[in-house]
Amino acid sequence: MHITGKHINYYHICHRKLWLFHHGISFQQTHENVADGSLLHQTAYPQRAARYREIQIDGIKIDFYDPQDRVIHEIKRSDKLEHASVAQLQYYLCVLERHGVPEPTGLLEYPKLRQTQTVALTDADRAAIPQWETDVERIVTAAGCPPVINKPLCKQCSYYEFCYVGE
Repeated sequence: MHITGKHINYYHICHRKLWLFHHGISFQQTHENVADGSLLHQTAYPQRAARYREIQIDGIKIDFYDPQDRVIHEIKRSDKLEHASVAQLQYYLCVLERHGVPEPTGLLEYPKLRQTQTVALTDADRAAIPQWETDVERIVTAAGCPPVINKPLCKQCSYYEFCYVGE
């Protein structure tokens, strides 16, 4: 199984969302926040495509990678779920290290907030990531969908109506 950055991101947000995503159940194409994020990704840094490279490795896709400085640039719409975005970027860094890239770093960029955050991989992160991978595989191979988490963040999720249709 190839674990993607979205798998790791969703693992840190909601196990139900992770399971649904992995099983091809998606409402993202019709959700306004997703459309806004896609537009932001395409327009926030128009010069990026010429300066940086897109790379795909071990099932992950990194849109903006600076091979000279070994920096991944990850654009996010908001910092509301920053812990999940940081984890996703840490996972990308770990995959690069596994493929021989020495000491890569990452930049989380929030163009709407005009903020950036540097993300590096620590020894604690390196130790935790194999457990994330094991947990992701356990969750997505489970016979049934995990339960609804019923948290405030659910109201902004593209799966909200799916999860709460009976309520």
